[in-house]
Amino acid sequence: MTTSTAHPLFAEALRELGLDVEIRSFPNETRTAAQAAEAIGCEVSEIVKSLIFAADGVPVLVLMDGASRVDVERVRRELSAGAVTRADARLVRETTGYAIGGVPPFGHRTRTRVLADRGLLDHEVVWAAAGTPHTVFALDPRSLVAHAGGTLVDVRERSA
Repeated sequence: MTTSTAHPLFAEALRELGLDVEIRSFPNETRTAAQAAEAIGCEVSEIVKSLIFAADGVPVLVLMDGASRVDVERVRRELSAGAVTRADARLVRETTGYAIGGVPPFGHRTRTRVLADRGLLDHEVVWAAAGTPHTVFALDPRSLVAHAGGTLVDVRERSA
């Protein structure tokens, strides 16, 4: 693990927000929450997944802890949408400017609605992608949600 530079688009967002965070880089991709947690040495629930969905065709970002799954029906109700589907790789890159596995919680190409699951607040620090599948950064979850312009919601799948 080395200190590295963030994706240029994300680095610009950090500068604009006045955020000084350490970007950690890994030799292997950390596309999944489990891979990221193992590389960092933290719990999977301390990883932030930045997931793009399409609500009636309009992109929306959902921030979810790495140990949980998004309940699409709860997202649909939260947005009063007719249909919510997982975005494909093309829409993710078009909307955010990043590839799946490297999408940070903010610093996107286009402004989208952001829903942040309340479970993120269960941690003192959370880790999120810094624009590539090889880079991450840590931040307290309230600051992360605020910088993302997120609305706190309950959209995780409930355990059976």
